[in-house]
Amino acid sequence: MGIINRIKELDYLKCVFIVLMIIFHLVYIGDKYPYAKNIVYTFHMPAFLLISGYLVNIQKGSKAFFLDMLWVFIPYMFMEIGYVVMATILPVREVACELTPSTVLYKVFVAPVGPYWFLHTWLLCNGIYFLVYRYVNVNSIFRFIIVGLAYLLLSNCFQLLSFSNAIYFLAGIALLQSGRRFLSVFHPSFWVIIPFIILSFSPTNLDRATLGGFAITYLCISFLLFLYKYFSDNLKRFFSFIGQHTLVILLFSPIFTMFSKSYLPLFSFDASGMLFMIVSVAFVITGCLFIAFLIDKLHLSRLFFGKERLLKLDGLK
Repeated sequence: MGIINRIKELDYLKCVFIVLMIIFHLVYIGDKYPYAKNIVYTFHMPAFLLISGYLVNIQKGSKAFFLDMLWVFIPYMFMEIGYVVMATILPVREVACELTPSTVLYKVFVAPVGPYWFLHTWLLCNGIYFLVYRYVNVNSIFRFIIVGLAYLLLSNCFQLLSFSNAIYFLAGIALLQSGRRFLSVFHPSFWVIIPFIILSFSPTNLDRATLGGFAITYLCISFLLFLYKYFSDNLKRFFSFIGQHTLVILLFSPIFTMFSKSYLPLFSFDASGMLFMIVSVAFVITGCLFIAFLIDKLHLSRLFFGKERLLKLDGLK
């Protein structure tokens, strides 16, 4: 397939899903609204993986492709190691048993903690997809089957990823390889909110590996695309800007979600937690973008990310 040009609606979707990730990584909000958390966890990262599978460009040469992966792996590795270290010091729920070299290596290469499982899954799915489609000389259908079997093997035999996550990446590949446009498959509609609500009432559907979970993900994307056309141009540019920086936000958000616990008592007057949530989302996103700004100013972007600049400030114009 050819190179996928930037699609502003996909940046918008990525913006929504990264904000939802931040919201429910705020422990206070997740604990206060557990059912809402279960609903969101059914679709937000699966939808991210689906979009990621759709956007992979396997037309690049091998060197360029794996260099791009390397420049995701390097910051992933540093942040995962940092998360493991902090998890042994701070009251983080995903606590590493003990800080040893073998524990750190295991977390980086096999079972990452924190939000970094997404990048771990992305790296594995991306690499296998590229290798099979570039170097296995069979027709496209058999290549697709081989990719799916490889994901299943990594899941069931090696426990390197969750197949229920990889299947969404695979769905993105299928959509790309079919030649269909993303926006022609997910039909924007207000009325999809009705089956979405009905499905969400049943806890058995709140599992990304079930048909109900697939349906909820599809319906959510379709409803969000319906809402998109009603936003102002300025808001659309803002959504696009955030959507283009989801890697930065994913990498650095744990720093700020952890710190947000320190000012939670200031919002004790708001029983709903909504004010804390709004302030914290703004705090996390601003903090992540500020770190990216500092990395650019210190000329470290090339060293850790393989690019001249992390912040794409022209996206706000």
